[in-house]
Amino acid sequence: MLFTKYKNTFRWVMILVSFIIISLILWNTYVFFQNFKAEERIKMENWSFAQTDLLKTDNLNTSIGDLPLQILTSNKTTPMIKVNSNGDVEFNNIDQSKIKDSTDIQKLISKFKEENKPIEIKFDSKLYGTLYYGNSPLLNKLKYYPLALLLIMVLFAAVVFFFYRSNKNAIENKLWSGMAKETAHQIGTPLSSLIGWTEILKSENVNPEYINEIEKDVDRLKTITERFSKIGSVPTLEPLDIIKETIESYSYLKTRSSKLVEFEIITPSGEIFVNLNKQLYGWTIENLVKNAIDAMKGRGKLTVEISELEDTIKVLISDSGKGIPKNKFNTIFEPGYTTKKRGWGLGLSLTKRIIEDFHDGKINVLKSEINKGTTFQITLTRAIS
Repeated sequence: MLFTKYKNTFRWVMILVSFIIISLILWNTYVFFQNFKAEERIKMENWSFAQTDLLKTDNLNTSIGDLPLQILTSNKTTPMIKVNSNGDVEFNNIDQSKIKDSTDIQKLISKFKEENKPIEIKFDSKLYGTLYYGNSPLLNKLKYYPLALLLIMVLFAAVVFFFYRSNKNAIENKLWSGMAKETAHQIGTPLSSLIGWTEILKSENVNPEYINEIEKDVDRLKTITERFSKIGSVPTLEPLDIIKETIESYSYLKTRSSKLVEFEIITPSGEIFVNLNKQLYGWTIENLVKNAIDAMKGRGKLTVEISELEDTIKVLISDSGKGIPKNKFNTIFEPGYTTKKRGWGLGLSLTKRIIEDFHDGKINVLKSEINKGTTFQITLTRAIS
């Protein structure tokens, strides 16, 4: 109970703690890298001192001790180039097969100078050579360790995010399904009663026109019940003529809308078969047409156009209404988003679910201009014959 109450607080605390831990790890890695680099510097300075001792023995004709020799021979990891005062170049811990000419040598020296400050080898204030050295393989690996750590953390955060999002979507889908099934169940009870009362009215010699209108509304309720029932489960698709299905839904609203709305429908000649669920696709068209009428406040021009391009079928619903700001093109499909004083903001969210989840299609705002109108586009795939 406590966790549920302070869930967001706990979440931000965990994020903050994780950020602090990562920062400490990166800082400690940086400090360790700098200390290790300083130790390598000392090791190379000792190597240069051993070189100076070697120069002393040559100039004074004395024997070199064991310690300088051990220092000179012990370094088997740090790559180095010694350039003598006469221009001779000596290599150590470098694959010389990759060095073809003086240009390669200069490139390598430039690289070493960027990584570490060169060390001069002197004896009696006379310069005998310059030592250029690069980072050891271990130091290079350590240098990229923070990047690897960051990459791991980014990947981990991505996994957590997608898990959280998938879990949230699963919960939302479960809620959608439960609400839809419950709605269908609730409507079904009074609907059965209405059908019974309609039969009774027929036997009471009531005006047939009244009964006919009641039956139309009963059939409408049946359609609504079927829609909610199907959206609460995986619906069955079948090859249907999308032109015929679109015209049916379009015409139903046309006859029940304001006479101040100019309706137009543009379709290709012939039939176009698409795998559809009749009830849910009709619901989609009705939602978009209703939204278009609301956007025009019952006055304007509404156009539905169907076009085909090879295997792709597009349905465009255009209005001359108030338009949608560009930054809201995706937001309007989110559950709860609405610009109406009365409304749940579920119409477009349901439409998106029907088209993209159930029909494997795509719905989007194709274009919109403020106070000029909006065009929604549905993209579906032609049924394979």
